[in-house]
Amino acid sequence: MQSTTRDKGAVERTFGSINTLFAQHVTGYTGSHILQRGEMADDEARFSVAQLQELLDEWITACWQHRPHDGLRHPLLPKKALSPGEMWGALLGASGYVPLPLTGADYTELLPVRFHPVTGRGIRINYRTYDHAVLNEHRGRPSPTGPGGKWEVHLNPHDVRQIYLRLPDGHLHEIPWIHRDHVHAPMSETTWRHLRATLEQRAEHGAHEAALAEAADQILRHTRPTAPAPPAPPCATPGTRAGNAVFQAAGGEPAAPHRTAAGAATQAEDSLEALDARSHAARDDRASTDASGALTLPGSGALTLYDADQEAELW
Repeated sequence: MQSTTRDKGAVERTFGSINTLFAQHVTGYTGSHILQRGEMADDEARFSVAQLQELLDEWITACWQHRPHDGLRHPLLPKKALSPGEMWGALLGASGYVPLPLTGADYTELLPVRFHPVTGRGIRINYRTYDHAVLNEHRGRPSPTGPGGKWEVHLNPHDVRQIYLRLPDGHLHEIPWIHRDHVHAPMSETTWRHLRATLEQRAEHGAHEAALAEAADQILRHTRPTAPAPPAPPCATPGTRAGNAVFQAAGGEPAAPHRTAAGAATQAEDSLEALDARSHAARDDRASTDASGALTLPGSGALTLYDADQEAELW
């Protein structure tokens, strides 16, 4: 849908309402010029883009949707200004709706968008090379629709083993990573950055990317959840020597000692502290090899914690 000159007034009015009803009340607001700046704006707290987006979403849901607007009038109540939520309810009751579930193509369209050139080697993103036969007729050519001649790319930050490129036919085509067969589980952008920081001393460029793929597969294999132990037979008493002996005779493993809730909480807290310490030291560590020549990475047996704010700053 293309905008027209008639839409400018509504858009500017919406921006003005957001500025006067929301933005000026946020800590650290500086205004559009020096006369609107607060006295201690530099000393106040600052929010990240992800935090501001969360505050704006909460304000729209709790305030804006329930605030009457003069432009929203119902035919049966022409003198009463309705809120967006009330107008939506009135129109929904009059016209109804048809729920449409999202398809796989819809989820692909909603992935973060980036723009990259298509070179003779394929598409390079964060030291990863993506290539496919569908790129042959587009190598070295500018995109007819992308900014600066670059091609529209959709990338899943939680699984970077493939990207989706929009070709002139208007559809998104899957382009695999050239080392995707080496990595047998989804790999996030965070894991890839950790591997690059660990193996940054590798000199040969081609071998460097292959080594990253091999290291990623090793880490993802080590972090897979282990299968739970089979249940003990009714005659066995977990935690006792006799019960474990009966359990082993039945083909199972010895039962784990009983843990109290306080002990489990303490162990979980210690694990989080150790994980946090490893994450801070990961960039200073280097890859090493064991006696068999296999690659080992620090903290490869621990799962990382997902930080939504940190992830939002990267996209």
